[in-house]
Amino acid sequence: MSLFGELLESARNFIAQMGAVTLFFGRTLGQMPRALLRPGLIVEQVHNAGALSLVIIMTCGLFVGGVLGLTGYDLLLRFGSEDALGTAAALALIKQLGPVVTALLFAGRAGTALASEIGLMRATDQLTAMEMMAVDPIRRVVVPRFLGGLISLPLLTIIFIAIGIFGVQLVGVQQFGVDQASFWSQMRAAVEVSDVMEGVIKGTAFGFACSLIAVYEGYNAVPTAEGVGRATTRTVVISAVLVLIFNYMLTAVLL
Repeated sequence: MSLFGELLESARNFIAQMGAVTLFFGRTLGQMPRALLRPGLIVEQVHNAGALSLVIIMTCGLFVGGVLGLTGYDLLLRFGSEDALGTAAALALIKQLGPVVTALLFAGRAGTALASEIGLMRATDQLTAMEMMAVDPIRRVVVPRFLGGLISLPLLTIIFIAIGIFGVQLVGVQQFGVDQASFWSQMRAAVEVSDVMEGVIKGTAFGFACSLIAVYEGYNAVPTAEGVGRATTRTVVISAVLVLIFNYMLTAVLL
């Protein structure tokens, strides 16, 4: 096959895959009102996707903030503007690092768990058994997990940002002696509500993308051990690529 033929085939497969994901989301959206009648399932998935990710989110947030404090202080010191460390770090965390790093961590921890769990249910014929008992697996399995991820990621993003700013404060104020009053006052003066909303919007968009890819790959996994592993790998790779693409697009729009 020629290079043009391979490119054409890749484009055709990409369009077909996008169509399949869109149809799957349509089915998920159609079952959402009935799934909301059982909020306990959604709360359970918020716990599984969100609460169980808190340790890695808080740990990484602290050290990302620490590294940002070290690098930012070294850079601002060259311009004699080290008191602006709080402002620079807060804007970087709120607008970029917080949503992006949280989404990547979420895809690696919760996204793979969702995909492998649903994929294992497919491999062991649990989803088929639900269909035979007139229970829609989309409503019973997919929708609660999708909503759990969609709700969890913006909340985890806020926690990551808060812990990251605390890490910057530890390094900048406690270690390098940046004036604490200037650190916080300049941050409060510079950070606006629109900046915070940008971080929340990005967290919600990334939560939508990561959760949808995870439940789609798990639900459509080949019912073998190799198929479940491949679905889990695809979840991480596709989610990471989509997060970076969406981050650029949202940044361009929100600016």
